[in-house]
Amino acid sequence: MSVSSSSSAPSTNLKIGMVGFGNFGQFLAKTMIKQGHTLRATSRTDYSELCLNLGVSFFREVEAFLEAENDVILICTSILSFSEFLKSMPLHCLKRPTLFADVLSVKEHPREVLQQVLPEESDILCTHPMFGPESGENGWKDLPFMYDRVRIRNEVTCSNFLQIFKREATSSFHSQFLHLHRVGQILSEMEIKSTSINTKGFETLIQLKDSTMKDSFDLYSGLFVRNKFSKRELENLELAFKKIKQKLLDRMNEVEDLDTI
Repeated sequence: MSVSSSSSAPSTNLKIGMVGFGNFGQFLAKTMIKQGHTLRATSRTDYSELCLNLGVSFFREVEAFLEAENDVILICTSILSFSEFLKSMPLHCLKRPTLFADVLSVKEHPREVLQQVLPEESDILCTHPMFGPESGENGWKDLPFMYDRVRIRNEVTCSNFLQIFKREATSSFHSQFLHLHRVGQILSEMEIKSTSINTKGFETLIQLKDSTMKDSFDLYSGLFVRNKFSKRELENLELAFKKIKQKLLDRMNEVEDLDTI
């Protein structure tokens, strides 16, 4: 689904509980706080001091976090820890039906896990903001956002949550498995470095490598492991490389033959 910032209406303030408060969770929280929403957070890492500075209530105990009657529980864990963390949550502590949303960069995996684990009365909204702390540093305007209303009964809460992104960004569909991450990882393995005579094209490659490597390898491997198309995409990359290599070798042989004439 897609949303447009041009038609968004003011959203009602929500009580949003964030599960996982790493870089991306912090990035989202700052905008949500700016819009007037109440933020709570729980995470395996102790972010209590950071949350205090941001105006976020930090819960060390997951039980107390779930009992806090959040309107929305937003899961911001890594892809690889998502299933384990969700299954370990004492969901019986929930006081009332709650909207669960995720922001993972793959969608089939969280959709399946959320449907399997959550109580039937919980609503499910799968989202993917196609931006992050780097690309969204100066705002979310014109940056793509996708979502899937997997199971929604409380239309008001769902609509108010989506308004957060409608107010900040223009949304669109986007294909999955991040090709840029693959290319960035390859450039990193090649250890390309900036020089004093960079061309504009080479400078773009350096920027791509540097931007990609700011993300953890867990994110990149999670995208691969939890996307059913990723193996095929990797095979396509290998096939393309082999084709280019063979073309170059054929041309080299042609030149060598001409040189011997």
